[in-house]
Amino acid sequence: MEIKNILIAGGGMMGKNIAYVFASNPAYDIAVYDLFETDVPAGIRKNCKQLLDKGVLTEAELEDRISRISFTTDIDSELVKKADLVVEAVFEDMKVKRETFAKLEARCRPDTIFCTNTSVMSPSEISAELQYRARFVGTHFWNPGHLIPLVEVVKSDATSDETAETVMQVLKAVGKEPVLCKKDVPGFIANRMQHALWREAISIVENGIADAETVDKAVRYSFGLRLPQLGPLENSDMVGTQLTYNIHSYILKSLEDSHEASPLLSRMLEEGKMGFKSGEGFMKWTEEEVEKSNSELNEYLIRMLYGK
Repeated sequence: MEIKNILIAGGGMMGKNIAYVFASNPAYDIAVYDLFETDVPAGIRKNCKQLLDKGVLTEAELEDRISRISFTTDIDSELVKKADLVVEAVFEDMKVKRETFAKLEARCRPDTIFCTNTSVMSPSEISAELQYRARFVGTHFWNPGHLIPLVEVVKSDATSDETAETVMQVLKAVGKEPVLCKKDVPGFIANRMQHALWREAISIVENGIADAETVDKAVRYSFGLRLPQLGPLENSDMVGTQLTYNIHSYILKSLEDSHEASPLLSRMLEEGKMGFKSGEGFMKWTEEEVEKSNSELNEYLIRMLYGK
């Protein structure tokens, strides 16, 4: 199936970034649908300020992308009806997502590909009540969506191979690094690994082995440095299967394996320690430190991806 018209359903933080990503390829016409009037161009310009400042993008290139993005609040618009591929980016709420796709299915062609941008929710569950389930697939864009290359393409219990492959090719055509998650499991691929690490990190603090600052420092200045170059399974092959087996035979029985959220997190919630939002979580944060952390993350990503 040839993809030409791409619709983003939801003009919030992720929706704006996703529209910007697809607009990188002039072969696609991009539209954003939202229930409410949303200044998509202004949001994109704000999100791209650091890219402009670092010389990754020129003003002319950014405006060219923005010029290829249309916006509507009318779900009966031709921009909706003619979509070849839809990426939903509404709230992480099962009811809202299901209602959004029900409305879209009533207006789009039977062969329109539907994608749901969710980090945790099951594509199988979201699409359960749709008529044409084979053309439905998960597409988990990582935040910030305009910088992180990875998109997890998640097959539901009904997604066709053709649908998954088409979406993979479209994502490659706009410079993303799509990976295929063959089974619809909680956390998909990357979040399963990320939260296994978080569980162990929290456990180390909870059990008095090290404080939060030390845990983060231990990651930043050891395996965290090499992760962009050396993935865990390549690393296992590098050191050898025998050593990996020997280490696991010794250490795994001592690692955190709780199936419930940490009691430490529960206590923090009770005490109002909400992280950046409240100024304290595992560590204390001033407004300036919060702003610095967010800014430096984007600067790091730009440096890693573009050498700027």
